[in-house]
Amino acid sequence: MSSSNLLTPRQAAEKLGISYPALKHWILAGRIQTIKTPGGHHRIPVSALQEFLPNGTAHTGSARISGRNQLAGTIVEVTVDGLLAKVVLAIGEQRITAIITADAVRELDLKPGESAIALIKATEVMIGKT
Repeated sequence: MSSSNLLTPRQAAEKLGISYPALKHWILAGRIQTIKTPGGHHRIPVSALQEFLPNGTAHTGSARISGRNQLAGTIVEVTVDGLLAKVVLAIGEQRITAIITADAVRELDLKPGESAIALIKATEVMIGKT
């Protein structure tokens, strides 16, 4: 495998839209395939990222966020009622629901079937469009 098809853990975390510590946990838990260099460093084949990416596309958002708990998924439901909206993301077999403002849904143009990220901070969930 050519070195251009291998990513450092930091590069892979960025493409997945997750934190470097989260990716290191995945590596140590055997959740993601890696190759070890002769020096003992982990490298991740680009192909190993595909199962974790919504629609097989890397996280390319222009905004960088300090929050570490970012989950990429696909919007499965958007319900606007007055000033608030319910947005449901499918993340693998799991669903996560966020109540956000109707204005945020309109500004982000959130629609079912599109990729989005859930940014989890304490007990709040915010939605961002990838």
